[in-house]
This record gives sequence, structure tokens and C-alpha cells, in this order.
Amino acid sequence: MITTQTIQVTPTQPKFARPLANMQRLIFPTLKAEELFVEPHYKRHIELFPQGQFTALAHAHDKWVVVGSTCTFRIDLAFAEKPHTFLELIDEGWFGNHNPNGQWLYGADMSVHPDYRGLGIASKMYDARRELVRKLNLRGEIASGMLPGYHRHRHQMSIERYVELVTQGELTDPTLTPQVRNGFKVKRVLYDHITDPRADNCAALIVRENPYYGAGH
Repeated sequence: MITTQTIQVTPTQPKFARPLANMQRLIFPTLKAEELFVEPHYKRHIELFPQGQFTALAHAHDKWVVVGSTCTFRIDLAFAEKPHTFLELIDEGWFGNHNPNGQWLYGADMSVHPDYRGLGIASKMYDARRELVRKLNLRGEIASGMLPGYHRHRHQMSIERYVELVTQGELTDPTLTPQVRNGFKVKRVLYDHITDPRADNCAALIVRENPYYGAGH
């Protein structure tokens, strides 16, 4: 039986690249092919910013199997706030916008295999990112949160109202709700940002500030 005790979050290694790539379509069924990470992307991420890549492993059937990951790079907030699409920001998966001196961590994805959801894996990876931000003394984290639950409410309210109610806890979204619970705050809605018909291709620009920024420096 898989429990939170049989889940490990570890730095991503090149040997994890293929199984991680194989999971992308299962995890993100609405994205275009060019918006999905492939094996060479993961290996490039490790080369650029090894400490910012994490993989979740589950102990199942007497072995450790890859069940999720999060990929990040460093960026300046001003750059992230400029009009952009997800594909432009992640440089088509190659993370060419990584700035080694960037003061913010951009979370390009949070991937958990559908068969292993509900085990707290995403929370463990968010914790790993939070600790990295603290260790590097960054200002915080930025991400583009998908809004897969909006399609259930599209005929009752605008995307802005939906995000507001999810943020207030009056509605639950499969992606944004866990992000809010993990300390992220919504800055605004990003239009025509990512391929997701469920949310009219919108996402939420979210930020989690580092409360320890500058402490001891």
C-alpha cells in the first residue's frame, strides 16, 4: 500500500527524464504537443539549474517508481509580468529565460501521475520548492496556475469571478485550490496563456512570497 511515508522527493536525475516525459500526456491531456516536456527538455533543465528540479518517487511493487515532478528556473518578476504565453515563458520547454541571478523561482509545472494523486505528492514538492527559495534567499515563487474546474461554472460566471471564489474557498478547483492552500496568492488572470479549453485557455498568475527573504543577509 502506498502512503505518504512511501513517497520521496529527490533531485531530478537524467535517468528519470524518460519516465517523466512518458507521463506528460496523462498529466496534461489538454496541452499541445509543443507545450509538453520531452526527455531532452528534462536533461537540459538539470544542466541549467540542477537544484531547481525535483522528482517524486513512490515505493510500489518492491521498487521505486517515478510518479511526478516539478521543474523550475530563476526569473525576475518584471519579466514574468510582461505579456507572454506559457510557451514563450518556458522557451518552448528549454528554459532559455533562466536567469542565474533571478530573484524569483518560476514553477513551470507541478506534475503528478493520475494514479498517484491524493497522496500529498504535490504538497511535498511544493515544500521542496519552498525550502529551495529559502536556501537561495529568493524573493519567492511565481507560477501560472491552470484552472481546469472552470468549465463546470462557465455558464454561471466569468473566469475572473471563478478565480475570486476559488481563492475565497467558496469553490474548489483541482489545481488552484491546492496552490492557494500552499500559500500562493493570485495576482491576476492570464488570458490566451496556455492550451486548456476547460478554462478558455486562461490561467492564473500566482505568487508565493518568501517570508524569510533577506533574513541574515
